[in-house]
Amino acid sequence: MMRNTKAGYGAVAIALHWIVAAAFIVNYALVYYSDWFLEPRSDLGRTLTSTHAAIGVSVLVFVGLRILWRLTNQQPDDVPGTRLEHMASHVVHLVLYGIMIGMPLTGYLGYGGSSNLFFAIELPSFQNTWLFTNVISGGLGLTWDSFEGVMDYLHKSVGAYAVLAIVALHVGAALFHHFIRRDEVMVRMINSKISTRE
Repeated sequence: MMRNTKAGYGAVAIALHWIVAAAFIVNYALVYYSDWFLEPRSDLGRTLTSTHAAIGVSVLVFVGLRILWRLTNQQPDDVPGTRLEHMASHVVHLVLYGIMIGMPLTGYLGYGGSSNLFFAIELPSFQNTWLFTNVISGGLGLTWDSFEGVMDYLHKSVGAYAVLAIVALHVGAALFHHFIRRDEVMVRMINSKISTRE
């Protein structure tokens, strides 16, 4: 089934979920491999940085599609649980969406080079856009160095650790539901045909 039902997620929601998850995993691997094993400013390092940027801006498109799909589809019913558990689940999902938007956005805004959307469409560096020239620099009086510093801090320090924390919480909750509660929370995000409550 393509669309969501009250019992579970459809194939489109599942695909978008795992595309974004895979993109985040690959981008973390690229960054840490470059930081740990490559010399600064090496040719391979620059290539990995460019790949990281391309994947990052592409994630924004998939997240946008995911939000649009979510808004135009019914959401599966919550599994049995306490009101506090349901509230915590919704808060974690809101934070996850904030991170899925914030990480690629701050990455693009603070990146000094051009980026490629889906490795095909070239996007200029934000410092060369009308928005930066007229609003950030002209309106707020910020230099590129000061603006880039803030974006880099949000992306590489605050965001990077926030992603690890919230993803660990998200994965931990899924495993808890699967192995302790033995409900279908994790299963229904893996297979759209599996449903125990239809």
